[in-house]
Amino acid sequence: MEKSSKPGASDHLANERTFLAWIRTSIALMGFGFVVVKFSLFLKQLSIAVYSIKTVPTRGFSAVIGIVLVIIGALTALIGFLRYSHIEKQLLSQSFVPNSKLLALLTALIIGGALILLYYLLPNL
Repeated sequence: MEKSSKPGASDHLANERTFLAWIRTSIALMGFGFVVVKFSLFLKQLSIAVYSIKTVPTRGFSAVIGIVLVIIGALTALIGFLRYSHIEKQLLSQSFVPNSKLLALLTALIIGGALILLYYLLPNL
């Protein structure tokens, strides 16, 4: 946006829609993390019931992965709010400057996480 043009309602609403997309992503990550943790607990209980043993050796990182996903989901909500606030200030001061550093960082983190998960999951096939 140039300095001479005033931001309209559509600019502010687009910023809000983007923020809501961050929130939806955050909720999805936290929900998926919750499911991963609960599935891990379900498998332990199922092993106890099927094999009639008192304790199940803990192998695998499902609970840790689930907790990390919940934490990442919470951080995603925080990043979304900070980005929304920053862009809103830029719109109000009519000095919007696009920044793709955050997007590059998030892309690198997601690719890194995917590679770690592949390393963890491939030997189990």
